[in-house]
Amino acid sequence: MSILILIPARMASTRLPGKPLADIAGKPMIVHVAARAMESGLGRVVVATDTREVADSVVAHGFEAVMTRADHQSGSDRIHEALVALDSSGAIETVVNVQGDLPTIDPATIAASVAPLADPDVDIATLGVEIVREEEKTNPNVVKIVGSPLSADRLRALYFTRATAPWGEGPLYHHIGLYAYRRGALERFVSLAPSPLERRERLEQLRALEAGMRIDAAIVATVPLGVDTPDDLERAREMLSSRKGF
Repeated sequence: MSILILIPARMASTRLPGKPLADIAGKPMIVHVAARAMESGLGRVVVATDTREVADSVVAHGFEAVMTRADHQSGSDRIHEALVALDSSGAIETVVNVQGDLPTIDPATIAASVAPLADPDVDIATLGVEIVREEEKTNPNVVKIVGSPLSADRLRALYFTRATAPWGEGPLYHHIGLYAYRRGALERFVSLAPSPLERRERLEQLRALEAGMRIDAAIVATVPLGVDTPDDLERAREMLSSRKGF
């Protein structure tokens, strides 16, 4: 597969304004994410942003950026615009969407996201982690994958929910919002209107399931730190300041 990793980045975060350029160990957060993506070894890495300051910072640190519109409703719409701008000929087969607020993510976790696409029946691949902390099982901010196990490290997703599900004995899985799309699946996804369950759960991936698209999840070991608040930013600073070469 020819793979393009796209990292959507926008400055208009309500909880942490200016998040992509927040300094972590001497570099902007978005640069750390780009570095982790490059270390995955999957392919070309580009930051898709609507802010010239972000693009300039990314380029100044040796990475690639592309400008996109400011009025996108979701990261999926932004990466689709970036894909068309970067590869109008259709040579890219697979697009990996890495959120721009994951500066400590393990590159191996990014690499794991494409594994389910080895199955030609899978349209979209994503990631999950088994929940071990009891309080996360009932936390609506922890999105759960309800899926049919295909192997020890892979689920076929049947539903995503903020509720505690499925019922009964057995593991629950925390969904990591990192996606690998077949090009045609991304093009179809962004052409669809928001679906009823997507609106109800406030989970964009349900749009794909309601449209009959198949999503499989690779199960990985740990949940990457998402930087959404000042406290999260301090945790990321502590983690990366202690690692040489980051």
